[in-house]
Amino acid sequence: MSKKFETNAIRNQMERSQNLEHSTPLHLTSSFVFEDAEDMRASFAEEKERNIYSRFTNPNTTEFVDKVAQMEGAEAGVAFATGMGAVFATFATFLNAGDHIVSARALFGSTHTLFTKYLPKWQITTSYFPSDDLSLIEGLIKPNTKCIYVESPTNPGVDILDLEAIGKIAKQHKLLFIVDNCFATPYLQQPIQYGADLVIHSATKLMDGQGRVLGGITVGSKQLVRELFLFARNTGASLSPFNAWILSKSLETLAVRIDRHCKNAHVIAEKLEACQEINWVKYPFLKSHPQYALAKKQMLKGGNIIAFELKGGIDAGRNFINAIELCSLSSNLGDSRTIITHPASTTHSKLSEEDRLAVGITDGMIRLSVGLEHHEDIWNDLKNALSKIV
Repeated sequence: MSKKFETNAIRNQMERSQNLEHSTPLHLTSSFVFEDAEDMRASFAEEKERNIYSRFTNPNTTEFVDKVAQMEGAEAGVAFATGMGAVFATFATFLNAGDHIVSARALFGSTHTLFTKYLPKWQITTSYFPSDDLSLIEGLIKPNTKCIYVESPTNPGVDILDLEAIGKIAKQHKLLFIVDNCFATPYLQQPIQYGADLVIHSATKLMDGQGRVLGGITVGSKQLVRELFLFARNTGASLSPFNAWILSKSLETLAVRIDRHCKNAHVIAEKLEACQEINWVKYPFLKSHPQYALAKKQMLKGGNIIAFELKGGIDAGRNFINAIELCSLSSNLGDSRTIITHPASTTHSKLSEEDRLAVGITDGMIRLSVGLEHHEDIWNDLKNALSKIV
């Protein structure tokens, strides 16, 4: 019988043990025992599916992966210690020395650093296209191009990319299409529906939703995930069983949390748009967003991230942040608590000014991760801080 998203998130659990536990138990073990020599031989020969060592698989990790794969419409997945662990492992698995990436320019700061500082050690290069001009993609494709990579919505500017259009380009040129779906979560958007081959998440963010643990995951076809699993198994960037257990339990409330996040964020975005202290506000489900129609097509709701620019630049940003009382000042996002970040001096501070401005990260830009508090309390804190930026 087919079940809805929310039901699967709660009822997709590992089989109960002889104890008939209602809630999934923790499997805090580094390794697993074998019945006899033949069982050990067959297990290492991969003639049977079973747990051998928790760096490879663990019941808690498997449950978490199975849930996310089902949510995303994927066949399989691999969990990692962090979101950036998932990003790096995905590229390290499928790229060879001398390969080329075509990527949207708007990226999480650490991903940009990976592309510009570390992958070039293996002569892996990247060409960027602006998020609002997909017509430039095909001109960037070279004989050694292996993949197209995007975030949507982007970090931190919440731009929306046309996943279906990019998916068609990738398929036409036989390239891997990889999407970071962290901001949307599989509740709001499933990139595989639009042609993505692999989907990456920082589970640290909205999947956990309470700022407790680190985690990452990549999902896709069984064929691709098999290669990724072998890389992860041999390089050790595995997710801990405890964190997997936390994340799997967190997914049970993903839909109800995201509903509240989106409701709060939409209210706050509308209020910010009316403020004279602000130059512009970007939220995917505001009609003023440049890709509003596309966001409505691809996403169930607008998400919890708002970007806006204060008049007065860096000084206004500093005064605004110093005047905040309720909201948290942190570089994280997707928490139950509302978080305010100044990307130019934190998450994207390693970018050159030219690179920052190319993706809209001005000195006065603020990234707001709207939490689950009552929206009136969030707004009162923001309104008070806005009154003190001059």
